[in-house]
Amino acid sequence: MDNTIDTIYFAGGCFWGTEHFFKQIDGVVATEVGYANSLIPHPSYKEVCTGETMAAEGVKVEYDTSKIDLKYLIHMYFMTIDPTSHNKQGNDVGTQYRTGIYYTTASQQHDILEQVKEESHAYSAPLAVEVTQLQNFYPAEEYHQDYLTKNPGGYCHIPPQLFEIARKAKIQDGGLA
Repeated sequence: MDNTIDTIYFAGGCFWGTEHFFKQIDGVVATEVGYANSLIPHPSYKEVCTGETMAAEGVKVEYDTSKIDLKYLIHMYFMTIDPTSHNKQGNDVGTQYRTGIYYTTASQQHDILEQVKEESHAYSAPLAVEVTQLQNFYPAEEYHQDYLTKNPGGYCHIPPQLFEIARKAKIQDGGLA
């Protein structure tokens, strides 16, 4: 793998919209929806919906660090969620719809904690965004992959105008442009 490609995992409610949002961002090279930090191996969607697996609907995001950085992705992610909501985003309710950022390295953990602290200043309520190490990630069933690309009228808790913002967003000199 190219040494400028890094991977991070986000949970932001229903994974269909979260994946579609990240796919629009310049510098994101691949996405995959799946189940993060499940108590059981290879859970099915039906099992995840019971809440018994404790898996979060998540998105694996591979990005080119020569074009964007993790803090930028986190800032963009915060645009798509209500970070003060527990186990709920939009009309979706349950532990699988919690918000979270899952790291795989100590460097990622540091950057995540720093950026989440920065983002928290915009909210009066405490944040409910889980920041924890990725224990496992199981790809979701094929019909979930690229769902909103395959089904443009499909349900999404993310307002459509945010997809356009993601398409146009650029990072310049360490800040958003």
